[in-house]
Amino acid sequence: MSSKGPQATAAQPAIVLDVVVIGAGFSGMYALHTLRAAGLKARVYDEAHNVGGTWNWNRYPGARVDFPVAPYYCYTFSDELMNEFDWPERQPDQATVLKYLNFVADRMDLRRDIELGTRITDATYDETRQRWWVDTSRGTPIDAQFVVCASGALSTANMPKIPGIETFAGECYHTGRWPQDDSVDFTGKRVAVLGTGSSGVQSIPHIARQCQHLTVLQRTPQYTVPAGNKPVDPDFVANARATWPEIKQRMRVTPFGSPFQASTVRAEEHTPEQRREVYEKFWQVGGFNIVIDTYCDLFTDKFSNDTLAEFVRDKIRSIVKNPETARKLLPNYLIGTKRQILDEGYYDTFNRDNVTLVDLREDPIVEFYPGGVRTQSGEHPLDMLVLATGFDAITGTLQRLNPRGRGGVTLNECWKDRFNSYLGITIPRFPNLFMITGPGSPSVLYNMTASIEQNVDFVSNTIDHLREHHYTSIEAQPREELAWTQYVDWISKQTIYTKVKSWYNGENVNGKPAGFMPYAGGGLTYFEFVRQAVDNGYRGFTRSV
Repeated sequence: MSSKGPQATAAQPAIVLDVVVIGAGFSGMYALHTLRAAGLKARVYDEAHNVGGTWNWNRYPGARVDFPVAPYYCYTFSDELMNEFDWPERQPDQATVLKYLNFVADRMDLRRDIELGTRITDATYDETRQRWWVDTSRGTPIDAQFVVCASGALSTANMPKIPGIETFAGECYHTGRWPQDDSVDFTGKRVAVLGTGSSGVQSIPHIARQCQHLTVLQRTPQYTVPAGNKPVDPDFVANARATWPEIKQRMRVTPFGSPFQASTVRAEEHTPEQRREVYEKFWQVGGFNIVIDTYCDLFTDKFSNDTLAEFVRDKIRSIVKNPETARKLLPNYLIGTKRQILDEGYYDTFNRDNVTLVDLREDPIVEFYPGGVRTQSGEHPLDMLVLATGFDAITGTLQRLNPRGRGGVTLNECWKDRFNSYLGITIPRFPNLFMITGPGSPSVLYNMTASIEQNVDFVSNTIDHLREHHYTSIEAQPREELAWTQYVDWISKQTIYTKVKSWYNGENVNGKPAGFMPYAGGGLTYFEFVRQAVDNGYRGFTRSV
């Protein structure tokens, strides 16, 4: 199949690039820095009007980093960035992360090759020329040898389909597409939050303190643990900077990319009293440590997981004063099988007089109407609706683009039944197209910044290899893609992750193929698979001249 590019004309000539990068968040900015350093002509495109990716869009109240704590939520490739930016809090908020990414854009002189307010609308592979034709929302065609999809794992909002929701006449906002001018005011308003995932749990305490009345429309109860946020100790930062090489190495060899030493103790090795003491210690400290640093088998052994789950359920019972409300808030699944959440007083919020919990499992929504929402038990008048309904995670943005590969095949055709990839970075029949933290990579189960850097380094080194050896394209082999996809599926079934419906499995989006998307075997083994593929002459790839 050959195409001259549907929008390339004499009046509108194509921009010729080595690499098109989609997305100006952590992934896209590092990709630009790395590709440019390799002497490639690369350009980043993003529909937002600021850099930051997910951290630009998710401006809802309470949005914060969950893992890992500052000063480790950062790029590791540059000691200068580590030393020059001061993180003020242990769990930085959205504004601070966005400030950091703007700092990086300026410090690394990235803006001159970033085009904002521009969405990539189409991408088609030209087999004859072994290059990609790419169209933009500005009508500018692009002719590029490579496409790097750095569009983020959590970037396409999942909009609920509920009868009458389009008729609601009040203010309506999705947490993943919050107004850029921060103009939302809850004062004196009757507000409903639909959804209690990360964005719902983070925003609910803040909204409750401002609004007249808050109705929480809970679809699924959540396990959430205290964030333990506090100002960063200057001595702690000074030590981290002094020992940065050792910390980076430690992050690379721990299962989740954590800078802290992972436990090697199984839960069954401790008595119930000892386990409670361990859990209480980490509950008071706050953060993800309670699920990644207490016992090594929490994600592989049901008995171990149950001990922590019951500890958190006991905390809910002790915090929430109304026993019936506490009952509705109790999860009955394995902890950590959904994205683990950190909070700032979530359970205590339900002790407020201006907060009502509606458990949609027992009292489902019948419909929205212009003045509110109607459940089976009655009406809830509203002035404002906050949709904390999450994302079409990991694959959603790429599926929306739906590029056309070899033979005109679309990505959605290839992903109709399962989200196949080779190493989470490449897809057969899509030569010279790379994903950053795509399905089949550790992605959201790992330290995202470290995972991003590894994927980007692979892409940059691969392009350098192709040019050095005069290859024009590289493509994943179907046999290796099938083997990798089956292995990712097998690994997930050795854990507890697949025991519960979640966005990890794509089960939060109607019609999305069900299947566990991230690689659950840990970053260390994943990186070794990638290294071995390269060291064995790009095993699993076909390179063409």
